[in-house]
Amino acid sequence: MRVFIAGLATETNSFSPIPTGRLAFEDAYVGKDATRQTPNLFSAPLHEWRRMAEARGWDVTEGLCAFAQPAGPTIRSTYETYRDDILTDMKAAAPDIVLLSMHGAMIAEGYDDCEGDLLTHARKLVGPDVKIGLEIDPHNHLTEAMLQAADAIISYKEYPHTDAPDRARELFTIIADTAEGKITPVMRDYDCRMITMFHTSRAPMRAFVDDMMAREGKDGVLSLSLSHGFPWGDCPRVGARMLAITDGNADQAAAVAQEFGERLWSEREGMRPDWPNIPQALDLVDAATKGPLVLADFADNAGGGAPADSTFVLREVLDRGMKDIALGIFWDPVLVRMCQDVGIGGNTKARLGGKIDVTSGDPIDLTVTVRGIKEDMYQLMGDSEMPMGTGVWLEADGVHLILSDKRTQAFHPKGFTDLGIDLSKLRAVVVKSSQHFYAGFAPIAQAVHYINGPGAITPDYANIPYTKRDGNYWPKVENPF
Repeated sequence: MRVFIAGLATETNSFSPIPTGRLAFEDAYVGKDATRQTPNLFSAPLHEWRRMAEARGWDVTEGLCAFAQPAGPTIRSTYETYRDDILTDMKAAAPDIVLLSMHGAMIAEGYDDCEGDLLTHARKLVGPDVKIGLEIDPHNHLTEAMLQAADAIISYKEYPHTDAPDRARELFTIIADTAEGKITPVMRDYDCRMITMFHTSRAPMRAFVDDMMAREGKDGVLSLSLSHGFPWGDCPRVGARMLAITDGNADQAAAVAQEFGERLWSEREGMRPDWPNIPQALDLVDAATKGPLVLADFADNAGGGAPADSTFVLREVLDRGMKDIALGIFWDPVLVRMCQDVGIGGNTKARLGGKIDVTSGDPIDLTVTVRGIKEDMYQLMGDSEMPMGTGVWLEADGVHLILSDKRTQAFHPKGFTDLGIDLSKLRAVVVKSSQHFYAGFAPIAQAVHYINGPGAITPDYANIPYTKRDGNYWPKVENPF
């Protein structure tokens, strides 16, 4: 067997002011040697596929991998250049199997569905007999083009996304068994008519995911995936969809997808955000007798396309005179560079945040002490290393600020502690993240709270200003059925 592997991924926030072009990808990763580099979220599947294929004695050709931090729509020429590069290498490889790692919510200028577009081109190129597998982030827009062109599609099940390697192995097995004639996968999906966040770390989603996995491998059910949808992607397909893959039985696939989709709908009230605003969240810190509390600055998550430089929470912390609180990770490459010149222990004036957009708030002027500087930092998400660039720890009279010169969300305490800060001595840690922080920070937290505050991805799902999707979804409509 000849196996071709490649990847192209970014998550598009249609309302983000930050463009996604060639430099955005190059700042993350662009290359054809991903399996010889340290795995990250989107390259980890390629490592698994190469290992599993070579264990069977199969030939592997590795095409382009290009990944960018979530932001606004991808520049058309950037997408087309990367797509065509992958297709050129795919044609030369003459594969029996194609395995692709993508996001599922990539939008480019002129393309609402980059994954569907690439898969359609790939199918036309390799013909009907080559088996095509796609692994995607659950925050995807599962489209008809994707379903028509691929033989099997599998999403990560966990949010935070700690299971990309597990799903890669699952996909490889299904596609390999298909190529060897052992199974005939059939996919069907169900529109749940819901747009919200599905946190699998707690009820009711924890049991939902566990039950999906328990059903797999029994009675012809090969795989189950919930496409959460990415709420801030303005495309016709945005929203939650349940996907079932069965062995040759389309009616069964449709029935199982509907069964789980209807269960999700029945548990919707458990997913309705009921979170404190910024003052209420800080009231919880004031009331706590022991720390640290971990507060998620949900709306300024770089992983959702936000600038990661908003100052709304920091402003309230300063106005209250609160101390022993850390906030991060702020994206501020200019200030990071200035602090490198100042050096550890030095004092300087700093204008922090509020640089990118109205969703960043206003800049805040502080006098700070540089407490820590470290280059080539990374955080952990599961077993994957997520680059952070150069990090800086600043202190402003008991308020601790973590900065980086690479735009990234707060994934893990390493982004703080590797700079020297002891989180156990703090009252609170405010992380610029929506959910990926949870696996790393929950074990050190006395409690975790999500903030309903302003920013680029506010959790007001009923009022996202879509131009391409109809309004027939919950919670905009209480009963879209």
